[in-house]
Amino acid sequence: MAIIEADRVRENPQPETAPLIVHVVRQFLPNRGGLEDVVANLGRQTLRRGYRVRVVTLDSLFTAPEKKLPPCEDIDGIEVVRIPWSGSSRYPLAPQVFRHLADADLLHVHAIDFFFDALAWGRLLHGKPMIVTTHGGFFHTRKYAAIKKIWFRTLTRASAMAYRRVVCCSASDLKQFSEIVPDSLLIENGADIGKFADTASRRARRRIVTIGRFSVNKRLDHLLDAMAVLKARDPEWHLDIVGAESDLNRRDVESEIENRNLTGRVTLHVSPDNDTIRRIITEASLFASASEYEGFGLVALEALSAGLQPVLNANDAFATLAARHPAIKLTDFTNPEIAATAIVSAYEALSGEPDIVRARLLDAARGYSWDIVAGRYIDLYRSLNIGAAESL
Repeated sequence: MAIIEADRVRENPQPETAPLIVHVVRQFLPNRGGLEDVVANLGRQTLRRGYRVRVVTLDSLFTAPEKKLPPCEDIDGIEVVRIPWSGSSRYPLAPQVFRHLADADLLHVHAIDFFFDALAWGRLLHGKPMIVTTHGGFFHTRKYAAIKKIWFRTLTRASAMAYRRVVCCSASDLKQFSEIVPDSLLIENGADIGKFADTASRRARRRIVTIGRFSVNKRLDHLLDAMAVLKARDPEWHLDIVGAESDLNRRDVESEIENRNLTGRVTLHVSPDNDTIRRIITEASLFASASEYEGFGLVALEALSAGLQPVLNANDAFATLAARHPAIKLTDFTNPEIAATAIVSAYEALSGEPDIVRARLLDAARGYSWDIVAGRYIDLYRSLNIGAAESL
């Protein structure tokens, strides 16, 4: 998955007098995923615009909690501070966050979790202005839905009152958070459209890529069910599963593949680097996701920028993107026959007009450049009187 945009030139350090934005997020580099991508890309773009940037995050990855990461690190000019935590990865407790806020001009909290609540209820201790970006809230699965709704309408509503602005990264988030914070702001996520730009196969191929964490809500089981149907229809079909271990580990996914007799037709790639992912994409023509929930659908935009034809499960986030960009195809991955037919249809349309379809895909991705999206965040920072001299 992506971390930073294509121009990876190291930024000049900002003067100590530059305003300091402290991003608080539960997971960051070297972990890979949509949340990490957003914070890294926004941080780098903010540096370019004359701010100082610090990321306060947890000192281990949820997939390897026993392996402690360096407590301090500089990543492309971003100061990274990692702190101890305990409890569940769903709601990690990390009170040492308060030790790293004293010199901040603005706290930018990412996601609705312990940090969101603790910094809200502890605002008299730190006294800093705060904004929060929702990143899908905590509704990534339907598990404990009733309890989540009660929590959302009580504790989340109360915590949100401490924030200057609640920023929603998708239309579905805006619809939900507007119920408790009527003046919620929409700033959709950017995508690293330079990372895999225009790399998909120039020839239509029956080869599919899916990219994302191995999480239950990504429904790899549904995607594999569709793949089994495709294999029965035409043995040339191949699926590459690219991602990092999460709720599911390598063995879990391998078992799902073996149970459907898809060995040799599905290749699993665990935590590959971007060069490896790029090589995988060059052999493929389609991107598929059976995810039942997405905060925004960042990976679908990266697929568009690569020239991969997306075929996506019709969840709220993907449906919003598809309504805006007809190049995106939706289907119902809970029904493997229907999903397989949609994939075949997308392949046939691509093979019939490869240049025209590719141009539509690339054009749809252009509006999500991080340069454009970061500018909207900078406007928000300045509206809160947190300004900096442009360093571009």
